[in-house]
Amino acid sequence: MLSMTAEYALRAVAYLASDTSIAFSADVLAKQTKVPRRYLTRVLQDLCAAGLVQSRPGPGGGYELIPRTDKLTILDVVNMVDPIERIKKCPLGLKSHKALCPLHAELDKAFAATEAAFAGVTIKQLVESSSPIKPLCEVKASK
Repeated sequence: MLSMTAEYALRAVAYLASDTSIAFSADVLAKQTKVPRRYLTRVLQDLCAAGLVQSRPGPGGGYELIPRTDKLTILDVVNMVDPIERIKKCPLGLKSHKALCPLHAELDKAFAATEAAFAGVTIKQLVESSSPIKPLCEVKASK
């Protein structure tokens, strides 16, 4: 349902949110998020243009998250790079379909539910979850 661009943007934002006191290089972000560096650079440019991320050049520079993670939702990130396409009219262009047919109405309900679910989860909730599995981190097995 999500594009790779949206998935990669979420990975980058989640990693940046894991420590907002420092800037991360593109190399570190690519390694930690397992996103190809060239693709990640384009995603980071989109996030910078959207005002979610800023880049600092030079030694000690890198990328850092701008907004507060307690206000930023999964949906915000997705909408900045590749919004979920809702179905507002017949995708087939059938003139007799003044409303959505049952198929497209159900698909749009699923898209609406996805939007609502994503809008209800902040990035802070993701990175501060009580789950023993942390986003983008290998978990060491307990002995």
